[in-house]
Amino acid sequence: MKEAILKAFGILPLNIKRLNGYENENYLVTAKDAQYIFKTYPSTKNTFSLINAECLALIHLQQKGGCKTPIPIPFISGEYVKTIHINNQEKCCRMLSFLPGSFLGDIKPNKSLMANLGAFLADLNQKLDGFHSDAIRARNYDWDLQNLTLNRKHISAIPDPKQRRIVAYFFQKFDLLVSPYVPELRKSYIHSDFNEWNVLAEGDQALGLIDFGDIVYSPLINEVATALCYLSYDKDTFFDWTTPFLKAYHKIIPLKKKEIGLLYYLIATKLCISVCQSAKARLLQPENKYASVSENNAWKMLHKLLILNPISVENHFMQALGLSKEKTVVLAEKVKTRERYFSRILSISYKRPIYMTGAAFQYMYDGYGNTFLDAYNNIPHVGHSHPKVVAAGQQQMATLNTNTRYLYDLLSEYAALLLQKLPKKLNKVFFVNSGSEANDLAIRMAQKHSGKQTVMVLEHGYHGHTQTGIDISEYKFNHPKGQGQKSHILKTAIPKEYKGKYEDKDAPGALYAKEAIEQLNRNENGLAAFIAEPIVGCGGQVPLASGYLKALYPEIRKKGGLCISDEVQTGFGRLGSVFWGYELQGVVPDMVVIGKPMGNGHPMGAVVTSEEVAASFAEGVEFFSSFGGNPVSCAIGKAVLEIIDEEKLQKNAFEVGKYYCSLLRELQKEDARIGDVRGEGLFLGVELINDQEKPNTNLAQFLKNELRNRQVLISTDGPADSVIKTKPPIIFTKSNAERVVSELRRALKLADKKRFLSD
Repeated sequence: MKEAILKAFGILPLNIKRLNGYENENYLVTAKDAQYIFKTYPSTKNTFSLINAECLALIHLQQKGGCKTPIPIPFISGEYVKTIHINNQEKCCRMLSFLPGSFLGDIKPNKSLMANLGAFLADLNQKLDGFHSDAIRARNYDWDLQNLTLNRKHISAIPDPKQRRIVAYFFQKFDLLVSPYVPELRKSYIHSDFNEWNVLAEGDQALGLIDFGDIVYSPLINEVATALCYLSYDKDTFFDWTTPFLKAYHKIIPLKKKEIGLLYYLIATKLCISVCQSAKARLLQPENKYASVSENNAWKMLHKLLILNPISVENHFMQALGLSKEKTVVLAEKVKTRERYFSRILSISYKRPIYMTGAAFQYMYDGYGNTFLDAYNNIPHVGHSHPKVVAAGQQQMATLNTNTRYLYDLLSEYAALLLQKLPKKLNKVFFVNSGSEANDLAIRMAQKHSGKQTVMVLEHGYHGHTQTGIDISEYKFNHPKGQGQKSHILKTAIPKEYKGKYEDKDAPGALYAKEAIEQLNRNENGLAAFIAEPIVGCGGQVPLASGYLKALYPEIRKKGGLCISDEVQTGFGRLGSVFWGYELQGVVPDMVVIGKPMGNGHPMGAVVTSEEVAASFAEGVEFFSSFGGNPVSCAIGKAVLEIIDEEKLQKNAFEVGKYYCSLLRELQKEDARIGDVRGEGLFLGVELINDQEKPNTNLAQFLKNELRNRQVLISTDGPADSVIKTKPPIIFTKSNAERVVSELRRALKLADKKRFLSD
C-alpha cells in the first residue's frame, strides 16, 4: 500500500494504521510533515460519483472559508478520486487531510460546548448553500431520514420482539405524521451524520467535523434531528443537552414551527434507522463491532422517547426558541363540548379530567404534554397502539371487510388459532362485538339448550350493559338505582376469603359452594346456567375462593345447567400462571365468554362452547351478527394472539405480576390502612380500610386522584369503591410496577398529612 500511495499522491508514508470503518476501509497515513486519511471503497460507478461529489462539497466549504472540515488531497494526475490497484484489488480511493482533536465521544461534554456545536453546524449548513450535485440529489440512501421506509425490511432482523414493536411503532408514526409533510419542508445539502465520533472538540470549542460520507439532499430539519439524537442519546436527561444546541442553531438559521413540530419523530426516525442498520450489519458482518457501536444508546433513547409526550418536546422547544403555539387547549371547553352532545350519565374518570391525545404501549399522552403511566386500562391488552395490531387492521381494512355470510380464510384461521388455547371439548365459536353481547348470547344459548330460564349469578358480578347483561349482573340490578332482581335470577354469595363469612375456616371455597348447592336444591324451576368471573372485578378484584368451582360445577350440571366462565377481563394470559381464569379452579366450563382484550381495543367478543350446545342452539332462530367475525376483527384478533406468544406476554404477566404483588404486600406491612392485596398476574386489587377495619372509600378516592396528579393511572372498585384496581397492559415492566407502588407510598404519606385516617 505504501508504494501505491507514493505513486498516486507523491506522499511517502512512514506509517499506515488501519482505522474503524463501516462500509469502507480507512487508514491513518503518517508522512514526514503531515498526517492524512486514506480511504478506499468498493469500485463501482455509483460509488465513484458519490465520493467525487463529496470531495466537491468539501472543496466548496473550503472556498467559503473558515470551515473546520477535511481538505481533499488531489492525486498527482489532478483528480480527487481514482480507481487504483491495491493488494491486487481494484479500489476506488481518495486522500483527505487529517484533522487533529479529540472525538466528542471521548470527552466530558458541557452545555457551552452544546451551544457552540449548534452554531458550528448552522454555520456549516449556511456555507453549503449554493453547492449543487446531481449525484447527491439522486442518492437514495437508507441512512437519510426521509428514506426511513428503505429500512423497513430490516425490522425483522431485530432479534428481540419487544424491541421490534418499538421500532415498528415509530415507523407507523413516521408514515402517519412525518411522511405527508416531507415534500413541504425546505431542503438542503446536509452532513447528515453529526455524531460523537465525527465531531472533534476540546473544552467548550468545536474543532472540526469529519466523514461526509452520509451527505444527502434532504429536509434541513433532518440535520438538526440527527445532531440532537446523537448529542443526547447517551445522556441521562434530554432537554438539558438538546436545548442549548437548538437555541444556538436557531439563532443562525431560524427554524419553522412545522419543522420543530416534527423533531420528536425525526429523532426517533434516526434512532430506528440506526438499530435497523445494526441488525442488518449483524447478519452481514457479525465480526464488525464498529457497525453497532451506538446501538445500546439508541435503544435507551427510544425507550426514553416513549416516556416523553411528543407534545412536551414540541412545547419545550417552541418555548426555548421564543415561539408560540397556535392555540392553547382549555380543559373546561373540552368538558363543555362533551356535555353538549352526551348525557352526564356517561361519566369521566378523575376529579380533574384528562384530555388524551395519544398513547403508546403502557403510556398515554395528554394535550398538555404530560405522560401517564397506564396501570389501569386492561383493554389495550398487548399495549396501546401496538404496531402489529394497527398494521393488521389497516391492511385488512384496505383489502376486504364483510360479514360471515361470505367465505374468507381469516374467519377459520382466527377461530383455529383461538381454539388452540382452549380445551378440546370447546370447539365451536360465535363471534360478536363485545363482552356484553357475548354474555347476552351465552345466556340465550344456555336457555335454549336447557329449556329453562333460571340463571344463577354471583353477588357483585358484572356481565354487561345489555338488558340480559343487567339481568344477570348483581352489581347493576342490586344498585340503589337499579331495576331489582328478576324472578328467574338466583343470586348466591361471592366466595371471598378476605373478610368473608368463612375467613377463619378451612376450605372456604367448598363451604361457599355448599351454600350455593343448597340454594340450587331449594330452587324448583330448574336451571339454565351458572355464570361467574374467575376474579370478580366489581366485587373488588376478588378471586373465587380456591375449590369453589370444582365443588359447584358438577352440581350445576346435575340440574341441567351450563357452567359459564366470564373471561372478558381475566382471559388471554392476563393472570400469568394460566391463560384463562377458570384454570385457577381446575375446572373446564361449558362456555367461555371473551371480549375486551381479544381486539386490543377493537370491539370484539365471542362465545366458545361445545359441539353439543352449538347443535341445540342451531335448532332455533338463525344467529347472525353483522360485524361479529368480520375480516378486520379476525385479522386484529389473530395479531393479538400472535403477539402474546411472540413476546411471551403471559410469562411477563406472571413474572411482573408476582413482583408487583410482592411490592404491594411490602407496602401493606408498612401501612395498616391496606387491608388486603389480592389477585393474580396483572389483575390486582388493594383493599383499603379505616381504623375500624371498615371500607375506606375516601382514602381510595384520594389515592386514585392523587396518583392521577402524579401521572399514574389507577382506579377503584368494589361495593364501597374502596379497592384500588390495577390491570395494566400485559407488557407492563417491573420498573413500571416499582413506580406505581412508589407513588402509592408517597400518596399514602400525603394522606396522613391531610388526616385521611378514616372515613
